[in-house]
Amino acid sequence: MRIGLMSSVDNNGTLQDLVDEAHAAQAAGVSTFWTAQTFGLDALTALAVIGREVPDIELGTAVVPTYPRHPMMLAQQALTVQAATGNRLCLGIGLSHQVVVEAMWGLSYARPVRHLREYLSAMMPLLEGQPVRFKGEEYTVRGTVNVPGAQRPSVVVAALGPQMLRVAGALADGTSTWCVGPHTLAQFTIPALRQAAADAQRPEPRVVASLPVCVTDDVGAARARAAEVFAMYNQLPSYRAMMDRENVAGPGELAIAGTEAEVRDQLAELASIGVTDFNAAVFGRRGDERDRTHALLRDLV
Repeated sequence: MRIGLMSSVDNNGTLQDLVDEAHAAQAAGVSTFWTAQTFGLDALTALAVIGREVPDIELGTAVVPTYPRHPMMLAQQALTVQAATGNRLCLGIGLSHQVVVEAMWGLSYARPVRHLREYLSAMMPLLEGQPVRFKGEEYTVRGTVNVPGAQRPSVVVAALGPQMLRVAGALADGTSTWCVGPHTLAQFTIPALRQAAADAQRPEPRVVASLPVCVTDDVGAARARAAEVFAMYNQLPSYRAMMDRENVAGPGELAIAGTEAEVRDQLAELASIGVTDFNAAVFGRRGDERDRTHALLRDLV
């Protein structure tokens, strides 16, 4: 299982903050540095800058929402990031959430599975440099994108429900999850994704699992902290459904927390069930907890 680090730069962070974190991740030897697309820095633009300054490490989005960007425009931007970074992008995409799509962007969230299927059907061949003539219910795409030197990036989808997993397995390279626990990954997510990929005669899918992680001697306090820091995810229906499936009250119970040995064992469990990439969202109130967590992740690389 490959180890990656999730950026902790929030909407108030600067581009230099993000570059500094990427430098630290690369120096630690982790496989991938991931950044979110929320309401601050544009993730793909930032990764293009990072890729010119930080060598070697894979750079991933976790995740870019599809609704605000036409599939041809996202393909063009992703391939430009590939050209800027020496083909080190993992393009993580997702639907976002109904409250964002409808209330903030004024778009329809009526048919999210159809939206994703059409989006991938148009975007994936564009990323390959193929001409596309696609006419769907939501998108019309006619044309080709050509970015010299750019190769198709790995594409993973924030797929949580069964229909989304089927589309991701059939049309993309895998999934990128958040707030999905080990039981759900083992019994539901990974089998559904693998079956969809096999049915479509696609390669074994990539499974990127992201969870809060903290090396600590006070597990109770760490879980309480995680419950506070990540409380907003209780309010988003898609994440809440995954936590209900896992039978946990919230993100605090999903957090990977404990001593070095305990965290190591919890990560080994993820690897044993088929997680290919762990995206560590490091949290902790005290500097020593963060330092211990980063040290363990470095040891696991």
